[in-house]
Amino acid sequence: MRAADILPDDRNTGKFNGIPVRKGTVGAFLANVRVWADPFTPANEHTAAENDIVDALSTLRAIGLFDLLEIRDSALRTLVDSH
Repeated sequence: MRAADILPDDRNTGKFNGIPVRKGTVGAFLANVRVWADPFTPANEHTAAENDIVDALSTLRAIGLFDLLEIRDSALRTLVDSH
């Protein structure tokens, strides 16, 4: 299966388990985690990345991301589990 089979090129969102999911959600989550986990990230950027991570969790859960992949970073796992 290819990405286009899930969300064709002409669509930017799809519904998964009743929740609208935008194309790019997983990529944005990964980018935010990189910013959040970097010890040199300024505090305001760290907070913004954390807020974006938390905001994405319901969507990521709807697509089953955490049913299939285990978070190895203990701090990130704690953040995700606490929301």
